[in-house]
Amino acid sequence: MSRRPLPRILSSGTAQIARGRELARTAADGATDVLHPLITVSRGLGKLAAAARARWAATPRERRGPTLFLGAACVLVVALLPYGPLLALVGLMGAAAWKGRERAVARTGPDPVETTRLKGLYEALVPYLSLPEDPAPLYAHGGDWTAVFGDQAFDEDGRLTRLRLAYPPYFTDGEPAARARVEQVLHTKSGRGREYLFDWDEEGNRLTLRVLPALPTAIAAQRFVTVPGETVLGFTDAGAVPRTVPVRTGDGGTEDAPAVVWRTGPRSPEPHLLAAGRPGAGTTTLLRSIALQALPHGDVIVIEGEGTGEYACLTGRDGVLAVECGLSGALTCLEWAARETERRLAAANLARQAGQPAPADTRRPLWILLDRPAVLGALAAAEGRRDPQDLLEVPLRHGRAAQVTVVVAERFDALDTLSGTVRSHTGARVALGPAAPEQIAAVLDAPPHTTPVPHMPPGRGYARLGTDPVLRLQVPATPDPYDDTTSDALCQAVLDLLPPRRPEPDGTGTTATRTAAVPLGPPFEPDPGLAPGDPAPDPDADTAPTLRKKPRPATLPAPAEG
Repeated sequence: MSRRPLPRILSSGTAQIARGRELARTAADGATDVLHPLITVSRGLGKLAAAARARWAATPRERRGPTLFLGAACVLVVALLPYGPLLALVGLMGAAAWKGRERAVARTGPDPVETTRLKGLYEALVPYLSLPEDPAPLYAHGGDWTAVFGDQAFDEDGRLTRLRLAYPPYFTDGEPAARARVEQVLHTKSGRGREYLFDWDEEGNRLTLRVLPALPTAIAAQRFVTVPGETVLGFTDAGAVPRTVPVRTGDGGTEDAPAVVWRTGPRSPEPHLLAAGRPGAGTTTLLRSIALQALPHGDVIVIEGEGTGEYACLTGRDGVLAVECGLSGALTCLEWAARETERRLAAANLARQAGQPAPADTRRPLWILLDRPAVLGALAAAEGRRDPQDLLEVPLRHGRAAQVTVVVAERFDALDTLSGTVRSHTGARVALGPAAPEQIAAVLDAPPHTTPVPHMPPGRGYARLGTDPVLRLQVPATPDPYDDTTSDALCQAVLDLLPPRRPEPDGTGTTATRTAAVPLGPPFEPDPGLAPGDPAPDPDADTAPTLRKKPRPATLPAPAEG
């Protein structure tokens, strides 16, 4: 049977129908453009009418009569005014046009790219937050991620910046290992190179992930608003500490910054500090900042193990008893510091027994800043001499009562060379620079509360004072003012904080410049004073050991000396 051809109207009408549809669509678009103001005004009038009806329905019955009377009076006044009805009509049309305008639709949920990220994150958490025997698991392959994810936020690149998720009650959120596994998955899937804060709510079975902003690095060395006995180690996140201090920023403005304040003295719970970091992490900057804050109220002894001259700007300044780079000078200073600690204890004890206040020379703080003791320990072992860390035992054990504070800075790879006394009596801890969480936990005796990033600016790290929570830290920019590679503004900020130089024996002083050679101030050598086991001195007699000078070369010794 042969196939009959279609009628002509059916075979050729498809193109005409399509052309007709196109013409109708074009006409509709043109009419919409022409009538757009009328459509906008009509939509606005409808919204105004709906709002008026809702307002009338919400008006109590006893107030409807006065409301009608007031409305009628307003209409009468407008009708009697010149051009009143015209102006009222123009105002009504303007209000309707404003009310009926098209507004951008606010996005109420994630876009497709963000939804894909959330689905991937949900699937990655299934092996860690589910059990096979759970009859109704919150996390299951192909499950509903909207039931457990909420309060999410993304940046302009589509990466998570905030997420609140629920987890099942049987998850062992009290075990650090279980928490670390979940945090690692969230960190990996949300994007590397950023610092995340994980807030665990064990009671509500909720976990909040939040991306922390970078700490400001524009705060330079300056006089901070503190009292004697308080030292600003650096600055942290807003809300992490209850105290802020006014600071000058790099652009010349002033703002209140949350500060990590370390308290020293007889009533301090943690009178000594240990700082650790990689080379270039900022431990020397931290010690230099501490020295500048300590000098207005106390005396400072600086011992540098590497002998690179990072503390040469302190040489010969008022309040700086010595700046030593060699082994012999370091041992001499530490021996004097141990005897001075014992003398202060004995003098204060006799004063208390006599019912008198402690002598003034025992109340002035003494700071011992020791940078890289591992280098000095290696030199002492090679020469068969005493390890300088052994001489820190008396200042560390009794420094709280004697107003003696010890600050030790060492590298991560040399922490095992620190003595048990140093580690047990330095309750204030600082870890600077990029490091693995295990290295940070070894210094702070607690894991970091955020995910460390692989790249950090100098002076960035974590701090923990005793048993307090771990805090992020940014040390104030305190460079070596004699370093030509540092900006002049930062160097001048440090020079402005330095105390004046001690006058030379001929009555002249030296001027601190960045290019001139830095003279090494004469070190100090103790007189035979109070030794362990000797009878206590009379507080009324002037028996305190004096510091006498001996001639020394006028330049810094080579690093290999000692």
